[in-house]
Amino acid sequence: MNTVRIGFVGAGWMGAVQLQRLAARPDVEVLYLLEPNPERAREALDKAGLTTTALAKSYEQLLADPRVDAVWLVSPNGFHAPQAIAAMQAGKHVFCEKPAATRLPDLLREIELEQANPSLITFVDYILYFDLMEQRLRKMVADGLFGQITQIQINYRHPVNIAGDKTWKLQQSVMGDAIAMGINHALSAMIWLMQANGARPVGVTARSQNLHIRGFEADPVWNILIRFDNGACGVCLGNIDYNNGYDAYHNLSGTRGAFIFDSGQDRPAKVRYWSADATAGKWLWPLDAPRCQAQGQDPWLVDTTTPDSGNVVEHQTSACVAHFINCVKSKTKSPLSFANSRLIGDVAWAARLSAATGGGEVTLPLDYAAAASALGE
Repeated sequence: MNTVRIGFVGAGWMGAVQLQRLAARPDVEVLYLLEPNPERAREALDKAGLTTTALAKSYEQLLADPRVDAVWLVSPNGFHAPQAIAAMQAGKHVFCEKPAATRLPDLLREIELEQANPSLITFVDYILYFDLMEQRLRKMVADGLFGQITQIQINYRHPVNIAGDKTWKLQQSVMGDAIAMGINHALSAMIWLMQANGARPVGVTARSQNLHIRGFEADPVWNILIRFDNGACGVCLGNIDYNNGYDAYHNLSGTRGAFIFDSGQDRPAKVRYWSADATAGKWLWPLDAPRCQAQGQDPWLVDTTTPDSGNVVEHQTSACVAHFINCVKSKTKSPLSFANSRLIGDVAWAARLSAATGGGEVTLPLDYAAAASALGE
């Protein structure tokens, strides 16, 4: 397949950026844009260098066109699963913004369809997978620089934009919940790091609360504790309601070293780590070139990204777009397919179940039938 033909859904903040990334690629043709807001649709098409002839009248029109190879879903959260399921049933590859689903039975159906149709490529956009700091940190963990990880904390605190036509984020039926809205970024990063250390989650405890500061129907504040099979514990502090800026704080501690990322600091001070082997037990600030060089260490490249912004323009959108297109062209399953990223969903639904039933531990593997029943799904 030389050219991947796309049916694109949703031209909001994230969608408009991804549409531009796709339109700039010589191996992609955007056949359709489905966007209910005419003004926003025209603006997005114009910025992407596309014409209004690409406007679709309905989702059914997009799915019915045999020229469409893949459906690109950047619609509000509650639409992701129904649209993805319909696309797979129509034989289309699926790029899906996170979350893959806001209901557990829908996630299971997506996984079922993927496994029943091995030629279909699916993808859930957990964007931190492509961040350069996260990639480097996963390799450092896999290489044993910090020994066995014993404690890890990753936050996601971001007062998400609910202005104007983004008020759908207040509605539980559309948003899902705060985990779906953004806290799953922190959960995904934690799971990948612990997998790099050879550990998997086996238990989840969670509490949530709603302080009614900005009118979210679903609880916007979450405290999640994850127990791993190597004895380590992970903590995720999540809040999409209020915060003094964007917080993706990382604190990883192991038997041979530690790593801290503080998104609120100026760039030279954002990252520090020590390793008994790699830094002789001394703290190193790899984004502070003079300080690194004074210690005889090589600093990180100046273009190394860090996850310190909620601004999608600053995210690794080009990398995630390229990844999915390459997977489709090479017929290669993505590590972020519905099935391959299942563990992130398991932890998220275990947290929901724990919070809904008093905060006790929910063990993994998750009992899907019992979880769906207890959550009324």
